[in-house]
Amino acid sequence: EVQLVESGGGLVQAGGSLRLSCAASGFTFDDYAIGWFRQAPGKEREGVSCITSSDGSTYYATSVKGRFTISSDNAKNTVYLQMNSLKPEDTAVYYCAATYGSSWSFAEWDYDYWGQGTQVTVSS
Repeated sequence: EVQLVESGGGLVQAGGSLRLSCAASGFTFDDYAIGWFRQAPGKEREGVSCITSSDGSTYYATSVKGRFTISSDNAKNTVYLQMNSLKPEDTAVYYCAATYGSSWSFAEWDYDYWGQGTQVTVSS
């Protein structure tokens, strides 16, 4: 059974940090790129960051570049999203997702598997 399980969300003050984890199982982790998405209340889901399986290349949305860092521990089949200098506008449910292949993408329809999401709330 394919599973993506996010953890690490919570409530933090503006300027603080959180590290999200995405633990994958049930598929060949090295064959997939992993992306982080978020959805704020009343807004469309948007791509935040992605890491490719082929060479570990990373990609970031403009809104988080320089504040968020994505990384992967292939031995643990886990991808992390380190979020620093958090802002109230980062408040959202954060999802990780897996897309087969070595290319990066922020298009939801490219992704095969999704986690259940973890809530991140940043207070001002």
